[in-house]
Amino acid sequence: MLTKRIIPCLDIKDGRTVKGINFIGLRDAGDPVELADRYSKEGADELVFLDITATKERRKTLVELVEKVAKKINIPFTVGGGISSVEDVNILLRAGADKVSINSSAVRNPQLINDLANKFGSQCIVLAVDAKLINGEWKVFLVGGREETERKLFEWVKEAVERGVGEILFTSMDHDGTKNGFANEALRQISEEVNVPVIASGGAGKMKHFTDTFKVGRADAALAASVFHYKEIEIKELKKELKKQGIKVRN
Repeated sequence: MLTKRIIPCLDIKDGRTVKGINFIGLRDAGDPVELADRYSKEGADELVFLDITATKERRKTLVELVEKVAKKINIPFTVGGGISSVEDVNILLRAGADKVSINSSAVRNPQLINDLANKFGSQCIVLAVDAKLINGEWKVFLVGGREETERKLFEWVKEAVERGVGEILFTSMDHDGTKNGFANEALRQISEEVNVPVIASGGAGKMKHFTDTFKVGRADAALAASVFHYKEIEIKELKKELKKQGIKVRN
């Protein structure tokens, strides 16, 4: 069995790390470079950096900030926000990213997935999906959760994997920031539908939520933000607890 991964997430707005609830009510959570350095030393398996207003503001990801973070860490580093072309990915990989996360641009232009996978390899391309349960059906949202689409979650992840995506980062907007646990039923279904790793995002509040998402949701990795930023959960302690529960994690 592959080891499960613990991934802190830096949501970036105006050069600062922020966190909200259900994608709104953002508050400051610290300096991204300092947080990245801390997580790298504390035993995080990977780090995700999402420039959450890049698409809305129609600009590119903050490349200088990506470079600063990359210099501080020695763990795999995924960057997303405002990516819409092969050249955008080239720039971010040169700046120190190991993988890129695409979201709105992939829904609007699915061929982008094929182009990026062909150029850089599937292992480099993460599909971030923000979805919400609407009348009993999971619908995909764009632009940091501001724009509802007709895309259905499970159909979209299957198509994206067929086009070349190497990993799925699924965030339940209903669970985001609530600290009530991950959307494990939806995660389990995604894991059963695709043959690439699935990252759970949205809802981490206590250690049990991580155990549940690995055991019940069948997630390959769990991503969280505020519980790590504000030291409500320490990564080393979390890994000790997961091992106690029979879940294989890296030291």
